[in-house]
Amino acid sequence: MTHPLLRGKDVLDVPVLVLNRGYQPVRITSARHAFSLLYGDRAQALDRDYEPHDFERWAARDPEEGELTVRTVGGALEVPRLLLLRVYDRVPRTPLRLSRRNVFVRDGHQCVYCGKGSDLTIDHVLPRSRGGGSSWENLVSCCRDCNLEKGHRTPEEADMPMRRRPVRPTWTVVIQLTGVKNPLPDWEPFLQATG
Repeated sequence: MTHPLLRGKDVLDVPVLVLNRGYQPVRITSARHAFSLLYGDRAQALDRDYEPHDFERWAARDPEEGELTVRTVGGALEVPRLLLLRVYDRVPRTPLRLSRRNVFVRDGHQCVYCGKGSDLTIDHVLPRSRGGGSSWENLVSCCRDCNLEKGHRTPEEADMPMRRRPVRPTWTVVIQLTGVKNPLPDWEPFLQATG
């Protein structure tokens, strides 16, 4: 049976969350680059108990049951899920491009009016015909039925309350947008701490 993280990918392409020295998420990288950082002593791999390991200690461990591994001359080497950088303290603030896809991700791929997750489109909270622009604060995910019902009215005028107000996403969302739809359970403590 194929490991769920693979989904048609090479094992060296699976995602690894990179943390700064303060255990804050910095970015998601590939296992290939993670091994390079680990072997070059620029990062440490964190195990399931969040204990850091340099390359030598990581390679000496027996892989956890069910984890992805890479075959080496010395045996199976577990693919880390988390890396802790040795010297990087900053938290990057990456600007997030306003796009249809990113609005859907921000809104959890659900209509902000009814919660339906199919047949989605983009709605201007304040309609363009009434001066509403295209901004993070004015665009929302909306199913076609709700979009037609709302028409050229505001949510208040249409008596269609939004489940959540549209806001510019934080940089944590940028991490989630880099290729992983559902963050790994091992990442959750670090993603929640920044949101």
